[in-house]
Amino acid sequence: MLLSSNAQVIRVVPLGAGQDVGRSCVLVSIGTKNIMFDCGMHMGYSEGDPRRYPDFSYISRTNRAADYTALIDCVIVSHFHLDHCGALPFFTETCGYDGPVYMTHPTKAVCPVLLEDMRKIAVERKGEKNFFSAQDIKNCMKRVTPINLHETIQVNDDIEIKAYYAGHVLGAAMFHVRVGSQSVVYTGDYNMTPDRHLGAAWIDRCRPDVLITETTYATTIRDSKREREQYFLQSLHDCVLRGGKVLIPVFALGRAQELCILVEGYWEQMGLKAPVYFSGGLTERANEYYKLFIGWTNQKIKQTFVDHNMFDFKHIKPFSMHLAEEPTPMVVFTTPGMLHAGTSLELFKKWCSNPLNMVILPGYCVAGTVGAKVLAGEKQIKVDNWTTVEVKMEVKNLSFSAHADAKGILQLINMCEARNVLMVHGERSKMEVLKKQIQQEIPHVGCFNPANGQSIIIPSNKFVPVDLSKGLADRSQLEAVPDLDSLLGGQGQPNLKAIRPRDKGTPFQGILSCIPGSVMKIVDFSEAESSLGLRSLKLECVLRKAFDPRAILAAESESESESESTSLDITKIVLGRLYERIRADLASKAARIEWAKDHIVVGKSIRVAVTGPPSAVLLSWLHGDEVLASRLWNLITAGISELECPA
Repeated sequence: MLLSSNAQVIRVVPLGAGQDVGRSCVLVSIGTKNIMFDCGMHMGYSEGDPRRYPDFSYISRTNRAADYTALIDCVIVSHFHLDHCGALPFFTETCGYDGPVYMTHPTKAVCPVLLEDMRKIAVERKGEKNFFSAQDIKNCMKRVTPINLHETIQVNDDIEIKAYYAGHVLGAAMFHVRVGSQSVVYTGDYNMTPDRHLGAAWIDRCRPDVLITETTYATTIRDSKREREQYFLQSLHDCVLRGGKVLIPVFALGRAQELCILVEGYWEQMGLKAPVYFSGGLTERANEYYKLFIGWTNQKIKQTFVDHNMFDFKHIKPFSMHLAEEPTPMVVFTTPGMLHAGTSLELFKKWCSNPLNMVILPGYCVAGTVGAKVLAGEKQIKVDNWTTVEVKMEVKNLSFSAHADAKGILQLINMCEARNVLMVHGERSKMEVLKKQIQQEIPHVGCFNPANGQSIIIPSNKFVPVDLSKGLADRSQLEAVPDLDSLLGGQGQPNLKAIRPRDKGTPFQGILSCIPGSVMKIVDFSEAESSLGLRSLKLECVLRKAFDPRAILAAESESESESESTSLDITKIVLGRLYERIRADLASKAARIEWAKDHIVVGKSIRVAVTGPPSAVLLSWLHGDEVLASRLWNLITAGISELECPA
């Protein structure tokens, strides 16, 4: 069987995305093992700003290449968005980390494409000098080991990782990491609501010691998706009818495909002639990824893909920059999604001064980006070191972001039955609101929201195998538990058997024998007397049932006259009711039942008393009376509930 202890702890330190959105990077230590989740770049900071990358110096104060590989057992990347993978080539090729890196197959396919696009913008357009090279990206990706959904990979003798579907974008995954009997789930970004091309996030009841979850929309409960879509389409329609141009900044894969599918259907239905474009040739590239990884899409796309490729758009054409000067109305989907660089920023600079035009920001914008400044209502915006623009175009923010809202985060906590929750990838003020909600709705779950560099230590259960004597098992009427993994909170180990009393209310009593050089063993009292040389064992066992005296007194006052209620005695009330219950239940038994002034005596050794504050009923007994004590314990539990909440 297994014993539980709190001998080990789990340490979690955000190196990025602690009380912030951007440069996601979380370091988790379980025992002597260190796992890095995500390795992202902050899109709001430029060359030379130390906040651009995670604080890797926390890991290796000496900054020597060998330190990172020696100290980090593995790196796990949740998905291909740059705020989750953008610093990976820097960490491997510049910092010198040479250990294993894990991500899903779609993430491995898309990552180098987005990294190279970012490198070109930084180096070729902005002129940055200290940036990783195209060869660095290739060398970095050679270190990656891809993982399938629900596949379990053994990193080394101690670390085991498993991937779960996260929705959000193609290939996004949540990861369950187990070291011995302790485990952590890292969500990355996820969406608990299915959309037009991806399914909802899902994880089994793995009961991790810690769930590390994103909280981008920690205080949001989204309105009707249908209403949002209708408003979005009507906004496009109105703008092109008045002769304006619509700029929709998006990330290359994910929301781009979702909104393109939506616009494609609307243009077909309404017979609209205004051109719709997608910049950068990413539509064609995206099609190839979705064909290659069709198994990651939702059921509808999988079923219809052979007959109709939903990503072969009739009304959406590739965009070329010379079209930006055309006087006709148009709709343009363009990257990147936060207006911080690239084609989206160039078009914004060209179109923002015309009040006929419109920009629709369909997702979250990190602080410091041009997109965040636009959403904040700024009218004079410095877009680079040389250019300040005046914003006259119409601005709309419609949340089509594929992140879980507050309801979805709570849903995931309950789905995996996490023991503790640690929040990252969100704003501090919003985290505090969600933290209070979690503490109110799931009070048994610990909740943390550390800042970057702040270490959180979380005790975790460790199960220790011990032997059980056959004599004790037979006498206590113990049975094997058929679902060992359930008993262990999803942390079962091979070749172990778990047991419990057939009557779940019966206390299981024995003596733990710890002899040097032998496996620990739980034995019966009589066996302990003979094998350990102990004599005349008299061990008292105690159970405690807390109660609310105010609730009981209030209930009693309603049934008593005013003169009687002033003299109510909580000890007398509780013992009196329990005495009546015990006598009624044991009427057919030849059991001794006596009510002394401040306690009840039953059988040879059982004693029922009231103590406090804090108020509680104590049930005590000596070895040999545990069966009768178990029966009384059930009576006491039911009796207290009835006293506090009478029918």
